[in-house]
Parts: sequence; structure tokens; C-alpha cells
Amino acid sequence: MTKKLVPYSVYLPIEHYEKIKVLASQRKASSMVRDAIGMILDGNDAYKAGYNKALRDCIKVVDQVEEIEHIAVRSKYLNDLLTDAIKELEM
Repeated sequence: MTKKLVPYSVYLPIEHYEKIKVLASQRKASSMVRDAIGMILDGNDAYKAGYNKALRDCIKVVDQVEEIEHIAVRSKYLNDLLTDAIKELEM
């Protein structure tokens, strides 16, 4: 891999921009973004593992909301619909 770095611009949600701005003041933002992009492009298992863990955490949150168990849409409970939709995102 070449050591030459090329600038690239991306549009971010304001909350991501704010957090990266803090990292930039600590001289950590560029390397963090480069590492994250590299992991995604390389198909690194650490990225997939983290992504899938986040999905499992989302399912736990849905399961913890007791009120959602009482809402049905087209004869299916909303918590089941949400959980199934989240599971489909798994890598």
C-alpha cells in the first residue's frame, strides 16, 4: 500500500461532525476515519462483529419496551416486526 494520502470529502450528520472535530483537536480524527474505512473495505471481521453487536443491542432495546408487546400491525406484534427487520440487516 502506498503511503501517499489523498484528501476526500464526506457529508456527515452534525453530531458525527462535532465528535470528529473533538478528535481532530487531539490529532486522532484522520487516522480513526482511515482505519474505519480500511476495515470496511477490507471486510475486516472486527467491523462486522461490531456492526452485528450493535444490531443485537438494538433488539435488546426493543425487547425491553414492554408496551410495544401490546401493539399489533396486521396481526403481527410490533416488537416482532421490528426485531425481524433488524435481524435482516445482519452481515
